[in-house]
Amino acid sequence: MEKYSVWREAEEIQYEGNEVGILISHGFTGTTQSMRPLAEAYARAGYTVYCPRLKGHGTAPEDMEASTYEDWIESVDEAYHWLKERCTKIFVVGLSMGGTLALYIASQYKDIQGVIPINAAINIPALAEAASSNERFLDAIGSDMKDPDQTEAAYDRTPVQSIKQIIPLMEMVSQRLDEIHCPIMIFVSDEDHVVPPNNSEIIFESVFSEHKEIIHLENSYHVATLDYDQDLIIERSLEFFQMYTNTKNSL
Repeated sequence: MEKYSVWREAEEIQYEGNEVGILISHGFTGTTQSMRPLAEAYARAGYTVYCPRLKGHGTAPEDMEASTYEDWIESVDEAYHWLKERCTKIFVVGLSMGGTLALYIASQYKDIQGVIPINAAINIPALAEAASSNERFLDAIGSDMKDPDQTEAAYDRTPVQSIKQIIPLMEMVSQRLDEIHCPIMIFVSDEDHVVPPNNSEIIFESVFSEHKEIIHLENSYHVATLDYDQDLIIERSLEFFQMYTNTKNSL
């Protein structure tokens, strides 16, 4: 049970639109705020959208410390089933660990129409050392953006206990990549100070998708959804949804 109240900018995002659903996931220590521009653009295009708040996020680091990677999977799993009740087709989009969770959903449910990981994490060597720290909290990892005018609503401290949770999540998902056969569009920032860009290359090589593409973001750091390449991500992802569904959407 979470002990702290939810930040206003961290509340879940839901829009009921047509029969095509878009599941969106934010990242580790972040909030739905980082994905709101995408969620609103998809909703304007007519889609049904659900961006859940991952358990333990958007309240206090102490809440995150008490959550597990199974809790985070459950958060996106519940969102998938909410969309499943309303939609005939579902796409999944995620940033950072949200991309990891999007890949999990795409490997778990064979009816996923397509998946879009953005700077997704499956192997961050630096975390092994961080997980062995005797400290309770480490420095924040949020707001890695090239645009100095943008700020990510994220925790100002990173619970070591949570780092110990994301490591097995990444390991599990990396072992499931060959279960992904749906179309995939991978966005990767060429300069990322949180997730090594080679993670996206590994994902590209490991999935069994017949239709796969990797798009390099030259003007953004890790939180690309709030950075200079935001419009490019929105434009290309909307094209992706349109390509793999026959539904006509009015802008």
